[in-house]
Amino acid sequence: MASATTTKGAAGRGTLNSVLFYVFLVSFVLVSVFPLLWIFKMSIVTKTELFASPPTILPQTPTSESYGTIFGDPVFQQALVNSTIISSVTTVICLFFGSITAYAIARLRFRFKGTVMTLILAISFFPAVAIIAPLFIQFAQVGLIDTYASVIITDTVFALPLTIWLLVAFFRELPVDLEDAAKVDGATTIQAFRKVIVPLAAPGVFTTAILTFIHAWNEFLFANTFLLEPAKQPVTVAIPNFATVYTVDYGAQAAAAVVVTVPLVILVLIFQRRIVSGLTAGAVKG
Repeated sequence: MASATTTKGAAGRGTLNSVLFYVFLVSFVLVSVFPLLWIFKMSIVTKTELFASPPTILPQTPTSESYGTIFGDPVFQQALVNSTIISSVTTVICLFFGSITAYAIARLRFRFKGTVMTLILAISFFPAVAIIAPLFIQFAQVGLIDTYASVIITDTVFALPLTIWLLVAFFRELPVDLEDAAKVDGATTIQAFRKVIVPLAAPGVFTTAILTFIHAWNEFLFANTFLLEPAKQPVTVAIPNFATVYTVDYGAQAAAAVVVTVPLVILVLIFQRRIVSGLTAGAVKG
C-alpha cells in the first residue's frame, strides 16, 4: 500500500514538473518572439494606427507603405549592398586564416595550448569601445576612414577568435589516420589539409561561416564610427537615418529592421542543428 502511494506521489511530481517545464518554455518563447512580432506589426500598419492610444494588438488596416518607403530609398538599397560586401569579405577572411590557425592548434603539440585558446577566445570579449578612438586616429592617418577596409579589418579581428575556437573543435574530432593515409600516398601537409580535412570538416566550416556572417552583419559600433559617408554605411547604420530632427518614421525603421532580421532568422532556423553541433563540438573530448 505504501509502495503504491509512493509511486503515485512520484508520478504526480513528475507530471507537475512536466507542466511547469512546458509553461516556462511557452512563456520564454512568447517573451522572445513578441518583440519581433510587434516590430513586424509596426511595419505593416498606417501611421495613424501606429500612434493610436491605446495601441492595437492586431493590425486593423495592413499596408505595405513602410516597405515601399525603404525599398524606394536608394541609400537603404546601397546599405544592403554594403552590408553584404562587408559581411561576405569578413567571413571569407576569417575562414581562410581561421581554418589554417585552427588546424595547427588542433594537430600540433605545444606547451600552454589551453592558455593560447583561452587568450584567443578572450579577444572576443574585449570591449570594442575601449579601442575605438585609437583606431580612428590610426585609420585616419593611413586613409582608411570611409572605406570598407576599416570595418572589415575590425570585424575580422573580433570575429576571428570565434572562428578559430569553433574550427579547432571540429578538426580535433577528425582522426589523424586520414592525414597519415594521404601523406603515404604522397600528399604534403597542406594538400592533406586542403583535400582531406577541409571537405570532411565542411559542416563545421559551414556553421562557422554562418555565425561569422551574422556577427559582421549585426556590427554597428565600428561601422558607425569609421564610415561617415552614407553611401558606404551598412544597414545597421542606415536604419536610424529614417529619423530626422523633427520626425521619426517608426514604420520605415520597423520595416527596415524586419528586412535585415528575417533572412538571418530563417538562416538560423534552417541550419539550427548544425549551429548547435558546432557550438558543442569538442565539449567532451579534450
